[in-house]
Amino acid sequence: MKTGNMILVSNRLPTTVEMGPRGPVLKPSSGGLVTALRPVFKARKGYWIGWPGEGPGEEVEKLVAGSSDSACQLIPVMLTPGDLRGFYTGFSNEIVWPLFHDLQARCNFDPTYWKAYVSVNRKFADVTARVADHDSVVWVHDYHLMLLGEFLRGQGIRSRMGFFLHIPFPPVDIFEKLPWRTQILRALFRFDVIGFQTTRDQRNFLSCVRRFLPDVSLQRHDGETRATSGGQVTLIRSFPIGIDFDEFNTHAQQPEIAARVAEIRDDMRGRQIIIGVDRLDYTKGLPERLRAFQHLFTTYKHLRRQVSLVQIVVPSRENIPKYRELKLETEMLISQINGQFGDPGWMPIHYIHRSVQRPELIALYGAADIALVTPIKDGMNLVSKEFCASQVDERGVLILSEFAGSAEQLNHGAVLVNPYDFGAVADALNLAFCMDSDERTQRMRKLRRRVRNANVFRWCDDFCSYLENAYGRSARAA
Repeated sequence: MKTGNMILVSNRLPTTVEMGPRGPVLKPSSGGLVTALRPVFKARKGYWIGWPGEGPGEEVEKLVAGSSDSACQLIPVMLTPGDLRGFYTGFSNEIVWPLFHDLQARCNFDPTYWKAYVSVNRKFADVTARVADHDSVVWVHDYHLMLLGEFLRGQGIRSRMGFFLHIPFPPVDIFEKLPWRTQILRALFRFDVIGFQTTRDQRNFLSCVRRFLPDVSLQRHDGETRATSGGQVTLIRSFPIGIDFDEFNTHAQQPEIAARVAEIRDDMRGRQIIIGVDRLDYTKGLPERLRAFQHLFTTYKHLRRQVSLVQIVVPSRENIPKYRELKLETEMLISQINGQFGDPGWMPIHYIHRSVQRPELIALYGAADIALVTPIKDGMNLVSKEFCASQVDERGVLILSEFAGSAEQLNHGAVLVNPYDFGAVADALNLAFCMDSDERTQRMRKLRRRVRNANVFRWCDDFCSYLENAYGRSARAA
């Protein structure tokens, strides 16, 4: 931005406080949002506001205040256990998360969750208002904080404000099931810019606006929509997020990573390696992927002993019963497949249930012949882009769900599949296994060029530049 501090607001800070045997300690936060934003704001002047984790209030605030390793100052929003149950576990993850991923049967529309969501958004607004001034740029991230713009405007904050949704936005027949749909839509229009991952999400949002807010005027031009609501002008468009391509590409070429790649390939004894990397979540399509993998060995018997799946599952939200059930189902399927097809010299699936450090992850990406990325719904999916950035020898094949947001950008080089069609996924795996080296290189070269050009820094610059320009137009219109 040309003027003013950047104030980034997200549910979590990039560091999380955890209680150790000697008291609270700081650890890097996990999750796609923090992973995507950390490189962008590492050298930027400004503030990052979010929940720091659980622990004694004063100790947590001191730890967070002294933890910043960049020009961005971390500011904690302290939440009670009750806040977390109602706002995070409840409204955010038992209502918005499943609903926005088209899984309304998993929703629990408890009205007490809505009260907690409103209360916590007010708390975030109170903390943000302390550091915001007229020249600040407030950039709010994701579904946890959709009411924040309304509460900040209510406190008289006239800063430039943008909102970016990292998850999908549902079609109107799904969104209409949300009891508080109108309040959320109204609140979003207090931002100057609303950004989405894909044009499909943008279209879904606009359809909901036309249906539930008929008084809002919409004018579309050149990929953007200008909305006028109660004197506020809001610009709406898609900004697909990227990754730090150079970081992955550079690390993948380091001698120690190259040596680890060779070691992994040697351990697999010439078999083609299929890599899957997912957070434990029902939107990632893990049971569907495993059933497709099981179908592969039933249909293409010549692939037995010729391929192995390395499946990394990063623990997530283990306090929620549905996630514990998903873990059990996933592990039972893996055990069943290994028992059905494996023998003493070959294991069909190598299962890793933990977070993997970045160097080892890049080595696994580089060693893999095929990446199997098959969410049943995903806002973007950065694993698909990380795999491409790590493929410095351009030999891997990306099999990608057509329901991942990244499919809109990577469709020309990836093999797209419907994750619900087990036969089609098995066919794609066989196609990738048999694909000659020239086609592999041609496809991966296209993918790497796309990921390099649409990196996370360009995403950030595009959104911020747009916000600055949009604010000028909005201010004049008002």
